Amino acid sequence: MTRQRLWTEILIVLAVSFGISGLRGLLRVTDALLDARPLNEQQVTLHQSLSNAPWIDLGLQLASAGTLFAYGALALYLLAGQFPRPRWSDIGWGAGLAAIIGIPGLAFYATALHLGLTREVVPTALTHPWTEVPVLLTWSFANAWGEEIVVVMYLLTRLRQLGWGLAGALAFSSMLRSSYHLYQGVSAGVGNILMGMLYGWFYWRTGRVWPLIIAHFLIDAVAFVGYAALGGNLPWLGIGH
Repeated sequence: MTRQRLWTEILIVLAVSFGISGLRGLLRVTDALLDARPLNEQQVTLHQSLSNAPWIDLGLQLASAGTLFAYGALALYLLAGQFPRPRWSDIGWGAGLAAIIGIPGLAFYATALHLGLTREVVPTALTHPWTEVPVLLTWSFANAWGEEIVVVMYLLTRLRQLGWGLAGALAFSSMLRSSYHLYQGVSAGVGNILMGMLYGWFYWRTGRVWPLIIAHFLIDAVAFVGYAALGGNLPWLGIGH
């Protein structure tokens, strides 16, 4: 594939996935900063009910999450089957990566909220208790699947094929990850740059994406389900889509 076709493909994939999300994130954080209220007096809710009818809400939630699965599937298709099979060891690596990001991330979010650098993030305001946990777990895996395959596996693979080195590829991938989290506040953008650098470096060195998917899933699942289980008393990590 020529360089021009590679760049065209990358731009198309980002245009239908996280590139547009990044543009929306930039516009939303700009709007938040223009608000007269400090960031820590503003709220953003990640998951809320879309219908008063539980079964319609479930369908809408699954359809929305399905978009993220489609992003990952498109990237895998374009990579022509380069997706590695999972290994049992991926669980341990995933848990370790989740701890490295998640535990400091919790303290970082709490500090940023205190300093007025982030909006108060409400992970869930779902109103149908029978479907809340399955929906939140589905979203957790959808976030992990879509982001880690497109933003790490696909993008770094294509940039390497274009002759990019590690530093440039990590910068590109990390800034993209940061951009679509900016709607949460400035600190979310910074935190996701750090996450993107670590996860991108891990993939560049190992070629393994399953540990990243597992780590991302664990971080979001603990944050989303933990928040719901504790009645909204768990500060969120600021790392979901």
